[in-house]
Amino acid sequence: MKKTYFILIAIFFLGINLNQAQAYDDGEWLKFRMHYGLITAGYATLQVDEEVHKGKDVFHVKGVGKTTGITKFFFNVEDYYESYIDKELNIPYRFIRKIDEGGHTKDIQIDFDYQSQKALVFNKKHNRKSKVSFPKDVQDMVSAFYYLRNNMDVQNLNVGDETTMNMFFDKENFKFRLKFLGREILETDFGKVPCLIFRPYVQSGRVFKEQESLTLWVSDDENKIPILIEAELMVGSLKATLIEFKGLNNSFRIVSK
Repeated sequence: MKKTYFILIAIFFLGINLNQAQAYDDGEWLKFRMHYGLITAGYATLQVDEEVHKGKDVFHVKGVGKTTGITKFFFNVEDYYESYIDKELNIPYRFIRKIDEGGHTKDIQIDFDYQSQKALVFNKKHNRKSKVSFPKDVQDMVSAFYYLRNNMDVQNLNVGDETTMNMFFDKENFKFRLKFLGREILETDFGKVPCLIFRPYVQSGRVFKEQESLTLWVSDDENKIPILIEAELMVGSLKATLIEFKGLNNSFRIVSK
């Protein structure tokens, strides 16, 4: 349960939102419900605020994921993620991950130095600091969400096309890989929403049945926000659904109620 919940929260913040226009702005807020069938496991939110970080104009993005109800009674999760993203360059300056997942805790702050191309990783829980080299085009798991929204041309995607990007998480560099599956009109509580369908590759084994166990639907409009995520697990399946939003920078496309 712990790894499953974390991976899905991570996917929200990883961002399967793709667009070349300005897809988001100050005040955007998204809320997702995570559920096993009718049973709600928890909620996740993403919020964007304009701020100044060390003299730079940034978007300060805050992500929160928490269990609720009976799930919280058996396994309590409180996850907090933050990223400070340069408004013009779309690069992260600082990433924060503070989590408590059933007693498993982490409190990490990462500061990216683009002159030295090294990330200062501060493990606050153990009061340890280290420096790790990173590639020029690196993103953290939150900033990638917004970088892809503004920098990938979905209009020219063909079924089967794959996208890769450099990610930095905790104190490691890795490649994120995403496959485009096509388009679909999805029935939602908001109405019928045109969607783009993607599949991120995940590690099979203890949590997921196979590498292609995740499927994501994102709005096929200028916002490119996640509408639905389905995860096929070793035991059963888990869904995450967009239930509320505000402050979108573009019109939310609905073809009918």
